Amino acid sequence: MANTQDFTAVMKDMMGAFPVDTKAMEDAFKTTASLNEKLSSVALDAAEKSAELSSKWTKDTLAKVSDMAKAKAEPADYAKAMTDFASASAEVAAENMAAFAEIAKKVQMDTVELMMSAGKDFQEDASAAVKKATTDATAAVKKAAAK
Repeated sequence: MANTQDFTAVMKDMMGAFPVDTKAMEDAFKTTASLNEKLSSVALDAAEKSAELSSKWTKDTLAKVSDMAKAKAEPADYAKAMTDFASASAEVAAENMAAFAEIAKKVQMDTVELMMSAGKDFQEDASAAVKKATTDATAAVKKAAAK
């Protein structure tokens, strides 16, 4: 009966000939963690500004409703108060929507800037890893050829 070859030693030799560069993995992890931290900061900053804007808008609206709800001397004053409230609400809504758009625009610009920077960092990390891997592989091939 034929004996099967034990590939454990072959795999061990092969893996030893092409070592893994853990430094490149660490650098990639650090770059990714840094990018995630910066993106989280952008998102949290935008959420904070949006919450502040929403809170202010709500407070202003409640103040206007309070004015509108006050007792009036003439029935026509109720109609005027309602018209003034509707007009002011429409104006404030337009202003606040523009403010929300500015927040979104800033988030978009910051995100694009971070992604461009991260792309450059990842490219540098990958280039360094490929260069080291090529050097290591070349040395391993020369060592194997010399045997």
